[in-house]
Amino acid sequence: MSDDLVGPATLIEAATLVEALRVRGITLATSESLTGGLLGAVITSVPGASAVYVGGAIVYATRMKAVLSGASPQTLATEGAVSRATACELAAGIVERTGADWGVATTGVAGPDLQEGHPAGTVWIGVSGPDGTSAEQRFFPGGRAVVREQTVLAAMALARSAIVRDSSGDG
Repeated sequence: MSDDLVGPATLIEAATLVEALRVRGITLATSESLTGGLLGAVITSVPGASAVYVGGAIVYATRMKAVLSGASPQTLATEGAVSRATACELAAGIVERTGADWGVATTGVAGPDLQEGHPAGTVWIGVSGPDGTSAEQRFFPGGRAVVREQTVLAAMALARSAIVRDSSGDG
């Protein structure tokens, strides 16, 4: 992974996520909008990721969220691409489409322009696993590169936290 795309903390989080998946013998898939494949690229920069990362979909255009990751066209029309519902549907949809144990999705606005009335830095991250699906909203100030990297870092941390919580019986 190129050092100019992400920093050391992001690469460390990727290695930690891959290890959490590996020790549990489970798999992960991604559905990425604003991160445009960066999440998958960071995960696959970790040696051994092929044992736990099945792949993902880059759903940058709104219509691709429905086509590739199973977001409901109705949800996209009523809630918008930048919403909790869409993040949840993307995460659950990528699990369904790939057969992975877990899915993580990113949707939001990298900037600089507004999208659906949302300012740059508005992000939703969805995580789906055996016990259900959830999403969290984040706001990351800064330029496109900062927003994208912070989203990747947060997505991996949320996924890892959910996986660890689930395997400990607390989820």
